[in-house]
Amino acid sequence: MTPPPFDPELVPVVETLRALRPPLASLDDIPGRRELNAAEHRTVEELAAAYPAYKVAEEYAGSVPLLVLRPAAESTGVLYYVHGGGTIVGSHLGADVPNLLDWAGALNLTIVSPGYRLAPEHPYPVPVEDCYAGLLWTVEHCAGPVVLGGISAGGGIAAATALLARDRGGPELAGQLLICPMLDDRNDTPSAVDLDGRGLWDRTANIVGWTAYLGDRRGKADVPAYAAAARAEDLSGLPPAFLDVGTAETFRDEVVAYASRIWQAGGEAELHVWPGGFHGFDSLVPEAQVSRAARAARLTWLRRLLGQ
Repeated sequence: MTPPPFDPELVPVVETLRALRPPLASLDDIPGRRELNAAEHRTVEELAAAYPAYKVAEEYAGSVPLLVLRPAAESTGVLYYVHGGGTIVGSHLGADVPNLLDWAGALNLTIVSPGYRLAPEHPYPVPVEDCYAGLLWTVEHCAGPVVLGGISAGGGIAAATALLARDRGGPELAGQLLICPMLDDRNDTPSAVDLDGRGLWDRTANIVGWTAYLGDRRGKADVPAYAAAARAEDLSGLPPAFLDVGTAETFRDEVVAYASRIWQAGGEAELHVWPGGFHGFDSLVPEAQVSRAARAARLTWLRRLLGQ
């Protein structure tokens, strides 16, 4: 089948970035990608200097580091945000922070981001348990309603953490904000198959990420929902969800299916499927019209959710 085209404003960037950073082809590519990714990491001191409107600190939930940004104005709640990176790269001190503050900072939210341990050195369940531990710390130490969110692999881990919170009796969450989330290790949807070889995170790269996270269990029947949220048989009892994804990315169909199953379980979900969007488009091409629309939709949802 012919996959959807990229948005015209996004085409030059996706082609350039794909040439600079070809999608992962095997586990052997992980060290090189981490080396490239490390250039985007910033120290707590650098972040504090860059964002003087926030009190920036690194706290710990046991051994799990947490980047905590408290606004100078009175905080109206908390966004507990899990960084992306396919479960294999990335940091709570990485490129997500400025992108996040660009659209979420207007709400005077406290932002907490966990530095969960990465696969394959730390496969499932380590990353999701790290994120759950950080969530417990956040509820204890930060006032106001807590929205659990994340992007890409972080969105998938956030969805799994929401399932853990439901099934372990807490903590209570105000909502879940899932940005192009990585939800399904089976990697067999039409969008995964048709878009292989296109964009910045294709089906081949997705196999690398899920294999690092799950090992030989990837794609098999015994993968638990806390590893891949799309495996959950029951999606009832979850907090209100916001999900978004591009039409021209691997995760499109699994995200649409997840939102549909939340509705079928009697839950609340707002779904946006952005025409021509590739994986992570709005952070990489922030000035494109579709990127501005995506960020505005998230902000509108958060305002409504938190009564602002």
